[in-house]
Amino acid sequence: MDLKTRPTIPFWKMTGSGNDFILLDNRSGLLDAEQSRDLVRKSCRRKLSVGADGFIFIENDPTVDFKWRFFNADGSEAEMCGNGARCAARFAFLRGIVQQPRISFRTRAGVIQAEILDERVRIMTTEPQSLRLDLALDADGESFLLHFVNTGVPHVVLLLSDLERLEEADVERWGRTLRFHPHFQPAGTNVNFACIQDQGRLALRTYERGVEAETLACGTGSIAAALIAAAKNLVHSPVDVQTRSGETLTISFVQHGEGFQEVYLEGDAKVVYEGLLWDETLRTTFQS
Repeated sequence: MDLKTRPTIPFWKMTGSGNDFILLDNRSGLLDAEQSRDLVRKSCRRKLSVGADGFIFIENDPTVDFKWRFFNADGSEAEMCGNGARCAARFAFLRGIVQQPRISFRTRAGVIQAEILDERVRIMTTEPQSLRLDLALDADGESFLLHFVNTGVPHVVLLLSDLERLEEADVERWGRTLRFHPHFQPAGTNVNFACIQDQGRLALRTYERGVEAETLACGTGSIAAALIAAAKNLVHSPVDVQTRSGETLTISFVQHGEGFQEVYLEGDAKVVYEGLLWDETLRTTFQS
C-alpha cells in the first residue's frame, strides 16, 4: 500500500502530571466513539501501541465550547477525569477549537469550566456528591476504615499515618480488592492511599478503575483525598497533592461543614507529541 494513501488516525499524546492520554479531534465525525472501544483498548496498550491511561474524543456541542467522550484504557467509558480534563482543555486551545483561555465543555459528569495558564490548566469541577466518612469494611481477611466521595467518579480514600506506610502500601493488591468490593458494585470505585504531611500538603497513590493499576497521578483522586482530609479537619484550602510522578496538583475549595463548593484542580498539562496511528498496530493481537 502506498504510504500516502494508507489509512491513519491523527492524534496527540499528552500528559497531566503523569496521567497520559491519547486525544483525537473528532468534530468531523472521523470515528464513532461508541463503536471505538476496541480501538481504545488496542491503542492504549503499552509497548504494543501508543500506550496511555485513557483516550479522549473531542466532539461538537451546541451550547458549550465542545464535549468529550472519555474512555479508560480498558475501553470502559468514564464520567470524568481531572487530569484528562486539563489536557482536553489545553488541546482544544492549542488546536484552535477554542479561541479564549477560559472555556467550558461537557462531560458525562456535567459541564466543566477551565482556564488555560500556559502549560498549566485550572478547572472547576462539578460539586462532589455522596460524601461518607468512616466506612468500615472487611476485605480479603483485613479490616479497613475508608472514606468515600464522588468527585465526578467514585473514590475511596485510606488515610495512612506516615510516608513510610504510604511507600510500603500494597497499592496493586488492596486497590484491586477494594475496587471490586461488593459494597461499591456495580460501578466499582477508584482507591486512594493518602498521607497528610501538614495542613496544606498531602502525598497520594491511586489505583484507578478502568486502568486496573496504580497510575502516576489522578486528578479526581487528588480532589477526593483533599476534600476528605478537609472534612476530617486535617487540611485547609488550598491543598498541594504530591503525586506518584513527583509533580504537584493544587486543590482549592470552599468548605461549608462537610459540604464543598467551587472545587478547583490545577496542574501541568503538557503535549508529548503529535502522531499518526497506523492500522497495523490496531490489528495486532497480544498473545499472553
